[in-house]
Formats: sequence, C-alpha cells, structure tokens
Amino acid sequence: MPHFTSIPELRALCRDLPGGHPAASAAVAARETTLTKPPKSLGRLEELVGWLAHWQGHSPPRLDRVDILIFAGNHGVAGQGVSAYPAEVTAQMVANFSSGGAAINQLARSAGARLRVLPLALDEPTADFTAAPALREAEFVAAARAGYDAVAGDCDLVCVGEMGIGNTTAAAALAAALFGGGGTRWAGRGTGVDDEGLTRKRAVIDRALKRHASALHDPLQAAAALGGRELAAILGAVLAARRQSIPVVLDGFVCTAAAAPLAKLRGDMLAHALAAHVSAEAGHRLLLDEVGLKPLLDLDMRLGEASGAALAVLILRAALACHTGMATFAEAGVSDKDDGAEQEPKAAG
Repeated sequence: MPHFTSIPELRALCRDLPGGHPAASAAVAARETTLTKPPKSLGRLEELVGWLAHWQGHSPPRLDRVDILIFAGNHGVAGQGVSAYPAEVTAQMVANFSSGGAAINQLARSAGARLRVLPLALDEPTADFTAAPALREAEFVAAARAGYDAVAGDCDLVCVGEMGIGNTTAAAALAAALFGGGGTRWAGRGTGVDDEGLTRKRAVIDRALKRHASALHDPLQAAAALGGRELAAILGAVLAARRQSIPVVLDGFVCTAAAAPLAKLRGDMLAHALAAHVSAEAGHRLLLDEVGLKPLLDLDMRLGEASGAALAVLILRAALACHTGMATFAEAGVSDKDDGAEQEPKAAG
C-alpha cells in the first residue's frame, strides 16, 4: 500500500480514491425485485445489501470476514478533569478487552466478527491541547499510518471503535473546529461527568479552539492539534478501507469525529461508511447530519469500544441472509403483483 510520512502526503491519498461498483449494486437491486415480498418491503435492509455490494464489488456481497478494530490512546487533556474516570482506565480496559471481559467481546462473538485491539503508545499521552498541539505532525502521521496498516485487504467489512479516557473532549473539540460552534454546542457528558465537569469540559474546548485557531482551516492539521492517536488511527483505517474497496462501519461520536476530517477534505469520502447508531452523547446526531450519514440504530448507547458497530453487523448479516436465502416468485410458485392483472380480452373469432 502507498506509504505516507507527512500530512501533505496523507492529504494527497485522501484526494485520489476509487469509486464503488455500480454493476454489483444494480445486480442486487435486480434480484430484490424477484424475491417473494412486495417491492421495497424490507426497507433499509435492501439498501444495506446494495451498499455492501457497491463497495465490495460482489453480488451477492459477502460477510465471511468481519474485523472489528479498537484503537486505544491516552489524552493529556484528561488532566483538566474532563472525565469521570482517571486516565489509567484506558490501559485497564485494553487489558479487559484482551481477556474477553468487556461488552465488545460478547457483541463481537455474537456478530461473528474478529476483534483486534490496538493500543497506541498508552504510556505517552498526547499533549494537553489547551497548551500545545495534541500531536506533532510526525506523531499524528504515525498514528494514522498504524490505522491504515491495520486494515487487512482480504476483509469483507471493517468496524472501527475506540477507547481513551478524555476522547469525547477531543472529539467535541475537533467537531467544533470542523463545523463551527464551541464547547456548548458539542460537548456532552462522556463517561458521565456532573454539571461542574461539563462546564469545565466546555471551557477547555473553547480554550483549545482559541489556542489553535491558526490550524483550524485545514482538517488534517485540526485533527493533529485537537485529536488523539486513536482518532488519527481511525482516520487512517477509514481511508485504507476506501482505497481497498472495503465498506466500513463507524461506531459512535468519537469515531464519527475521527472520520469527519475526511468528509471535509472530499464530500464523498465517507460514502463507503455506515453510521452504526446515533449515541446518547450530545452532538452525535448533529455531527452525523454534518457528514451526511444516517444512523442505523438508536438505542441510547454511549459505551464506545465499537459496541454499536458490532450490533450493526448483526443487522447486516440479517439483511444479507434475506437477500441470498429468500426464494424468488418463480422458485416458490408464488404469483407476483403483475400475475393477477386482468388480461386484455381477445377478439371473438
């Protein structure tokens, strides 16, 4: 795969992208019209199968190998008291993922997905972005490259998730930088901060936006200044998937914010991405609107760790099972909607 060592090289890759495969999605649509159901009666399930086919280039599409990638990073801004949990929880939860004790382990197993956890320099938190850029260019590019390289070319679907105490603050700051507004518009309670913590979080975001105002005109520079290693890795993974024609499922608010710089660079950049759900985190629904993604689920979840993405895989598998397993009208001997139409009377002989 192409190698990038700088933000300009990364930006160039973002602008040189393959499109989808309209012949594959057209074949899916054609088969849907023959299945034993009224047209469009499975609603969005039919659209999902077409989306998978369009980006995989296969009809029917496949879900033989689904990878869930969780990227973990630590944030210097956590020292500002923006989270209800201490920073050491990031490493502790990575250990929990590895031992199989987290929610995502159960959900990944249920979804038939392979779970991979990729910690990113947990002993080196990003800089406190109220005082300095969160990541220097070399650090940002290295993290993006780690995500880019994590995407396996033989994968049918990639789901991305994250773990990082303080990362909803980073995500909110990045959303504000990309789409306008300050801490009040974008900050939510994250891990469950109280009213005082939320006020502090909003003020931290506003200070960061002011501190890095000169970098906010460029989406990738903004991501380096305000994001984190796991957000940069998600950006890299989403880019790699697009370049390899692999559809992507985004988890919640942090994942959407991590991918949002790509949408700012190119309007169709996230066409291969599905928003698994709209989370309970303040600002997520607004952010999905900004990047043009329609959430699949709305379950008031705000856990992160790719939990919503894993649930979306179950829906995708159900949609594909209907598409491939249902009988056609001809196979089932069922009259379709046109078979019962009145015939023109023949002229008398």
